[in-house]
Amino acid sequence: MAQLWGGRFTKETDKLVYNFNASISFDQKFYEQDIRGSRAHVKMLAKQGILTEEERDQILEGLDGILADVKADRLAITSEYEDIHSFVEANLIDRIGDPGKKLHTGRSRNDQVALDMKLYVRDEIDAIDQEVKALLLALQKIMEENIHTYMPGFTHLQKAQPVTLAHHVGAYFEMFRRDRSRLFDIRKRMNTCPLGAGALAGTTYPLDREYTAQLLDFDEPTRNSMDSVSDRDYVIELLSALSTIMMHLSRFSEEIILWNSNEYRFVEIDDAYSTGSSIMPQKKNPDIAELVRGKTGRVYGALTSMLTTMKGIPLAYNKDMQEDKELTFDAIDTVKGCLALFTGMVSTMQFNKANMEASAKNGFTNATDAADYLVNHGVPFRDAHGIVGQLVLKCIDKGISLDELSLAEYKEISPVFEQDIYEAISMKTCVEKRMTLGAPGPDVMEKVIAGNKKYLEEN
Repeated sequence: MAQLWGGRFTKETDKLVYNFNASISFDQKFYEQDIRGSRAHVKMLAKQGILTEEERDQILEGLDGILADVKADRLAITSEYEDIHSFVEANLIDRIGDPGKKLHTGRSRNDQVALDMKLYVRDEIDAIDQEVKALLLALQKIMEENIHTYMPGFTHLQKAQPVTLAHHVGAYFEMFRRDRSRLFDIRKRMNTCPLGAGALAGTTYPLDREYTAQLLDFDEPTRNSMDSVSDRDYVIELLSALSTIMMHLSRFSEEIILWNSNEYRFVEIDDAYSTGSSIMPQKKNPDIAELVRGKTGRVYGALTSMLTTMKGIPLAYNKDMQEDKELTFDAIDTVKGCLALFTGMVSTMQFNKANMEASAKNGFTNATDAADYLVNHGVPFRDAHGIVGQLVLKCIDKGISLDELSLAEYKEISPVFEQDIYEAISMKTCVEKRMTLGAPGPDVMEKVIAGNKKYLEEN
């Protein structure tokens, strides 16, 4: 069992204790980040005269060889090592001898793992951001193609007022746009370098922490060594942002599941993103949407677990904090997978535009516009509300929409109605006269879509 701390101990750690304590099974994900951090640390040590240039070059060459061999599957990361730091250092010493033993000068595993975690999370934030952007591009395309696709807007899952598919999808565009801004904020706030903090109180070696931070593309070094090794705020922030992304994906998935049902028939999910039944040949199940909805709870669980783990930890580092990795790795992988699959699903989904428009008409989504018609002809709104309520009841009794009532039937309830009522309550009119910013009218939607395009080009 390769350990970096055996000198203090007189007998070998119990195997069960060793396995319980070890993190190599999951922190091996860090091998690139760990080697990158070690390279920066060694360059800094040589700059400060703590290592010779020859020692620096030997160590860098050894680290590069380890990285290349791991990537090419010539060197396996195995459980004989306690953690990824032990793996790298032990293999370095095997390859270059005594100079490899100087790698850890002025450094602790505490600031090392803090660095590795930050480098990994920072890389993953960039990757997740690109997945969210890909989804936004897919939503933007749907919006551009459906400015005049009428559908019912809902409140309380009841048909409320007519909107367009572009307008409805645009709501999700705003959600995922905010998600990107959250990722950007987290990345900016976390971009301080903990390397050089040591175990918790710094080191007596004359380290140049600003130089190390610069080499690793951090804005600056961290300003308190105890906080440096015990901070996982950025992990909690990321898990919170990932939970919000999943919440947005889950809401959209729920709607797609409804729209895919026989009762709605608003969408046709591509065969590649749906499955059938083993017993019912007619079924086409929205499995991807359901799995995304289900996996949301998994990411929420990671956030709750991390908050619970951190809530009672005194300063500075404690082994409890090792629990951050598996939770975060799983949440990141889950979100990236869900984003990629969801983007593929919505990009290939077909919209049944005729069914959407018919649903808007049959759901009396133009009732408010009928009331507005009366108000514009001098009828007080409260009276107009009652009149249109009576019209809706008549339609329900006859099994028709407001568009299908005869003018005589309108006049039976209010003589104010004239032939122009039909134009006033058409889906086209109902949508197009809503022209304030944020509404579904085509002119304003085109401005929003143009703004979205500019945002996507610049970000």
